[in-house]
Amino acid sequence: MKRVLHIASPTDAALARVTTARLAAAHGVPALERTRLATELSAQLRECLTKGGSWRLTLETDGTEERALHAVVVPSDPERSAVRASWRTTVTSTEAAVAADGTDGPTGLAEALLGADEDTALVLEKLRQQEELTEFHREELHQTNQGVLALHAELDAAGRAQREAFAAERHAREEAESARRRLRFLADASAVLTSSLNLDAIVRRLPGLLVPEYARTVDVWLSDGEDRRPSEAPTPAAAIAARTGRPQYSGATPGGLPGVVDQPPSGSGHGRPLLCIPLPTPRAPLGVLTLTPPGDRWDPDDAVMLIELARRASTAIDHARRYEVNRDIAETLQRALMTDLPTTPGLRIAARYLPATHGLNVGGDWYDAFRQPDGSLIAVIGDVTGHGLRAAVMMGQLRTALRAYAVDGGSPGQLLTRLHTFLHHLQPDLYATAVIARFRPGDPELTWAAAGHPPPVLRTPDGRVHTLAAKPGAMLGIPLKQDIGDHTVRMPPGSTLALYTDGLVERRALGIDPGIARLGDVLGGLDADRLATDLDGCAEGLLHPLLSDSERDDDVCLLLCHIAADGD
Repeated sequence: MKRVLHIASPTDAALARVTTARLAAAHGVPALERTRLATELSAQLRECLTKGGSWRLTLETDGTEERALHAVVVPSDPERSAVRASWRTTVTSTEAAVAADGTDGPTGLAEALLGADEDTALVLEKLRQQEELTEFHREELHQTNQGVLALHAELDAAGRAQREAFAAERHAREEAESARRRLRFLADASAVLTSSLNLDAIVRRLPGLLVPEYARTVDVWLSDGEDRRPSEAPTPAAAIAARTGRPQYSGATPGGLPGVVDQPPSGSGHGRPLLCIPLPTPRAPLGVLTLTPPGDRWDPDDAVMLIELARRASTAIDHARRYEVNRDIAETLQRALMTDLPTTPGLRIAARYLPATHGLNVGGDWYDAFRQPDGSLIAVIGDVTGHGLRAAVMMGQLRTALRAYAVDGGSPGQLLTRLHTFLHHLQPDLYATAVIARFRPGDPELTWAAAGHPPPVLRTPDGRVHTLAAKPGAMLGIPLKQDIGDHTVRMPPGSTLALYTDGLVERRALGIDPGIARLGDVLGGLDADRLATDLDGCAEGLLHPLLSDSERDDDVCLLLCHIAADGD
């Protein structure tokens, strides 16, 4: 269906608008689309009237399934259509078509206006619904925004809490690592300090342990007036620490260190703070450890560790002092008991004793030589288990007991058997080893006996060396009854017998047998003429090659007995 309307006046325009609205309603176009179509058409017709002239509105519907309504406004004059723009639009119906009612003219116009109000009411209702929906969505969006803001706040709080947790965990790990580092340092430093019983060595090691990580300078002052560094007298803070037994801190500002008393600056330490830590013992402080910080000041935990290290160093120094006292007493006693060797025609004897260079192994080794009533000479060398003053005292008792038993005579084996019984009853927890050799003037036969001791080594005049490895008795003093037997060996003039303790030949890594073999090699290599003329020099010559390759961690005793040859 096609309908053409001519428009030259406002009335024509109003009728055209009404006709278009009716046709759209009859064609099934929804009210909202009809209103939109009418509004656009009114605007276009108003523009056409403004431009002037006559215009033609063509309304055309098609019979397709889409049921479209086409509206076209063009100038009525074909010649003017080339210079004036035309307007075209199309709407599609979605509702069932209704019959068009009403007539043209004023009455139809009025009815159309009333119908337009209904469309307007529908549009307004649609607008109201859209406003309600918009308000609903606005409220929903507001709630969503509030939720998003709350979520952001929660996420921010969670992130902040997580960062704080991470920071706390990192701080805890750092603190734990620092604590482990300090404990490891304390353990290592304690091992270093207690590995020696030499006082000077312990004091020298302290600066090496602390500088530069925990201190810039380290000084050790000992209470006996002997300081271990060539410098001025201790500072007032050090004197207070030594007198009170409490750590003192001297600096321009308080140190705030736990367990440390703050003092005014002393003017020492080149203007740097000074920490003075006493070296405590149950009796009185041994001295004071003074330190300057590696930086501007000490960490409080480092200060606590330094105080603990000073306590451990004090224990090591105290042990070293006690050891030196006991060692000196034991060594003095031992040397005092080793009397001068007797002179016997046809027999020369040389002895050497060397105390251990380190450790507590001093006081157990001994030697002796004396005559029996029948004119024979007894040479003995032994080793008391245990070390220190107690071993030295026990060694003196064994020496005295042996001399007393020898007055009644008896062979070397009988003398050792008596010493075994004596030691077992006197000191059940102490043991000893010994070897006794008896020389008779003019008799080339040597009688000897051993109890748990390294075997004697014999050098014959032809330079050959023999280890006297006959089965010895058990150690003296063990809880076992034993009769120690005698052994004999021919010892012609020009022969040399070596008696010794295990400190001369035994090495921890190698055992004792290689050392005995080395002793035999050195003894066999000595010059025969020198043995006859300088036995003391030969004794020194034996010690050097056997002891030069290691520190002595045990006493060393050596007894050389040389039978003079004819013409010596």
